[in-house]
Amino acid sequence: MKPLHPALPHLFLLTLLSICIAVPEARAVSTGMPAISAASFLQDLMHRYGEGDSLSLQQLKTLLNRLNVGVSRANVSQSVQEQRNLSTCFSSGDLFAAHNLSDHSRIRGPEFQEFCPTILQQLDSQACSSKNQENEENKKTEEGRPSSVEVWGYGLLCVTVISLCSLMGASVVPFMKKTFYKRLLLYFIALAIGTLYSNALFQLIPEAFGFNPTERDYVSKSAVVFGGFYLFFFTEKILKMLLKQKNEHHHGHSHYTSETLPSQKDQEEGVTEKLQNGDLDHMIPQHCSSELDRKAPVLDEKVIVGSLSVQDLQASQSACYWLKGIRYSDIGTLAWMITLSDGLHNFIDGLAIGASFTVSVFQGISTSVAILCEEFPHELGDFVILLNAGMSIQQALFFNFLSACCCYVGLAFGILAGSHFSANWIFALAGGMFLYISLADMFPEMNEVCQEDERKGSILVPFVIQNLGLLTGFTIMVVLTMYSGQIQIG
Repeated sequence: MKPLHPALPHLFLLTLLSICIAVPEARAVSTGMPAISAASFLQDLMHRYGEGDSLSLQQLKTLLNRLNVGVSRANVSQSVQEQRNLSTCFSSGDLFAAHNLSDHSRIRGPEFQEFCPTILQQLDSQACSSKNQENEENKKTEEGRPSSVEVWGYGLLCVTVISLCSLMGASVVPFMKKTFYKRLLLYFIALAIGTLYSNALFQLIPEAFGFNPTERDYVSKSAVVFGGFYLFFFTEKILKMLLKQKNEHHHGHSHYTSETLPSQKDQEEGVTEKLQNGDLDHMIPQHCSSELDRKAPVLDEKVIVGSLSVQDLQASQSACYWLKGIRYSDIGTLAWMITLSDGLHNFIDGLAIGASFTVSVFQGISTSVAILCEEFPHELGDFVILLNAGMSIQQALFFNFLSACCCYVGLAFGILAGSHFSANWIFALAGGMFLYISLADMFPEMNEVCQEDERKGSILVPFVIQNLGLLTGFTIMVVLTMYSGQIQIG
């Protein structure tokens, strides 16, 4: 047998290797799969995000948003110092400016390859991650807070203005029997309801939950909440007016039929309500003598408010409280109860003002406006109650101002708590207090002031005044909330 050629084994191995290489290539050609190259990835991006072989600036921004790059503070230029810090999350506008790209630029392959290291750097630094963004926003918030001088200066100024309302009671004493005084008081009570309710709804409650009230249509939805409250108020008043006219038509013009006369229990409850609102003009005769009137009629039953009876109030009323030097032992217990409760009330007001100023000057002034609108009619009412309880004008002014000064103590606690702790809890407390005062305290008081006009048949004028006050307070708070970013103070 003839031996094989020595080169034949090598030729066989070479042929086998060629077959192994040719089979995958033939399979790739048969399936239509192109060979992968470095340009394939670029072509795929151009195909998915661009048009042909180029990208517009908007298409490139879409790609960046998908990669979570360049999404920080869109369309807001950063300072030169921030731009030098590459760990900052740059906006898409900053990235385009760094590569000299304008709005009408077309990004082709070479330009896109030049832009890729920028994207990789932002992804690698994690500058645009949610955690880093949150830390950056917190840093911005801290930088935007007012200084200690601004907080204390504006806070003391606002509290001083609010406290001076307690001294205005004496100026309106000569006009207390005038019709325009009661209507002016009615307007301020309605204004206080509108501002307190709206301030709690638009500012304090969202601040308590830690989000910006101007975002996510919160103002619009809160306005609908106020609209529901106002709609029922308006409807109730209209129905009452219509029913009153219908009853007058059936029962003639007599307003004091046997059916409408109050019972003894209603009279006693009426005395209590009058005492709380400082109005005893229709129940207790006004005298101004230096001695007690011993001939005053004695009621069969005593109506007790705390430890103060109607007989005690008659005695204090019969004495001339315009004179100085009234003994403190002759002053009714109701006066001291009012002074203490008003002091606590003012302390919480100061707490809300102080916490608000630690967040921003605008927030503090907005809260102060709401409290000022509430304090004006509130202090006038307290002044009348103190006079009816037996104090002289000088004593009523002093103790009313003393309770108002508790607002300074609350201001100091609010500033200290807001500076070292989260003010959200204080905003939550103040929001609940504002809602209670406006709806449970001042709303019945507003209706009480209207009752005398309604008994006289003048229903339309008080109704118009109530609506003007409510809508004015609501409008003030909406404007302050909507344009808080444009209002610059300090």
